[in-house]
Amino acid sequence: MVAAHNEKDGRQRILSAARSLFGSNGFHQTPMVDLAGAADVSVGQIYRLFKSKEEIIAALVRDHADQWCNDMAELRQRLDAGGLSVERTFEEVLLYGIDEEEDGLAFDIMAEAFRNPAVGETIGDMCARFREFIRYFACAANERLTGDALDAAEDLVLACLFGLNHRGLSRPRIGTAQTAQRSARMIVAALRVS
Repeated sequence: MVAAHNEKDGRQRILSAARSLFGSNGFHQTPMVDLAGAADVSVGQIYRLFKSKEEIIAALVRDHADQWCNDMAELRQRLDAGGLSVERTFEEVLLYGIDEEEDGLAFDIMAEAFRNPAVGETIGDMCARFREFIRYFACAANERLTGDALDAAEDLVLACLFGLNHRGLSRPRIGTAQTAQRSARMIVAALRVS
């Protein structure tokens, strides 16, 4: 039992250190020895828990996707209960997607997804999970959405999420909250006329 707890704790420390180091130094520029030092584990323990850096990235993406899906499930419940408007629901989704502190990590993961099919597959799986929630929220904005129009709505919202996640490069003129609020209004308005 203690060994399982230590393994879980070591895994979490490795992922936390990887999130920080990969985000600031880059995935390929972070040696395993630096990751081990930051996580306060041995390089051997890293390789006992993860086969490669790619597996660490996949774990980071899966952990992030799990948390985000839990949060979107909560948004869905609040929307269904009347605690949120559809505009506010999309605003919350967009706010979650705009993580300015992890811009570097997100860029590095996306770049690795294009180079490495396993990482790309993990990102694709993550998006498939998000699509279910996005589809539901889109139908809440316009119950007449079906077929290609609904598929296009999913693509549009996912594209907005990916783009807004990297908005820091464009030197935005308005704050994160205002961007999410106005973007959510635009998305909902577009969905309603589709």
